Amino acid sequence: MKTVQPIRELEKIEEMKEALMRQHYRNYFLFVLGINTGLRISDLLALRVSDVREKSHIIITEQKTGKMKRFKINKELQQLINEFTINKNDEENLFKSRRGNQHIKRIQAWKILNAAANEVGISEVGTHSLRKTFGYHFYQKYKDVAVLQEIFNHSFPAVTMRYIGINQDIMDEKIDGFTL
Repeated sequence: MKTVQPIRELEKIEEMKEALMRQHYRNYFLFVLGINTGLRISDLLALRVSDVREKSHIIITEQKTGKMKRFKINKELQQLINEFTINKNDEENLFKSRRGNQHIKRIQAWKILNAAANEVGISEVGTHSLRKTFGYHFYQKYKDVAVLQEIFNHSFPAVTMRYIGINQDIMDEKIDGFTL
C-alpha cells in the first residue's frame, strides 16, 4: 500500500472541490464530509442518510476499532448535509453507487479521489488523505495535538504528529537548511 499525504495547500483543496463537483455532486460531498470530520473512509462510506440528516453529531461505531465515535457537525456542514440529503430516504446509503442500492466501495472512492488529484496536479493522494487533511489543518489551526489524538483515537501524540505529516514537514524543513 502506498503512503499518502494530507493536502496541505488550501488552494489545492479548493481545486479538488471544483474537480470533484465536475465529476458528480456525490463525489464533492464525500470529499467535503471527509476533510471536515476526519472519519475513516470505511466509516464514511457506511453512513446512511439517517446518520447525518438533522443531527448535531455523527455517532457511529468505528469499523476498524469497534469504538463508539461521536463527532460534532458544524453549521456549515449541517447546511451541506441538508442540501445533499433533501430528496433522499432516511435508510438510503449516503454515498450510493450509481449501480444498484449499495454504497460505493473503497476502491471506487480511491479512483474518484485520484482522478481529481491527477486533474489538479496532486500526488500521493488516497482515501486516507481525507482524514489526514482534516488532521493536518486542525493541527495548523489549533496546535492542539492532545485533542487531535483523542479525535483520531491514537495512543500517543507522536503517532498523531507522524500520521498527519507534521513530522515529515519538520524533517523536510531541517534538511533544506542543512549543508555540510
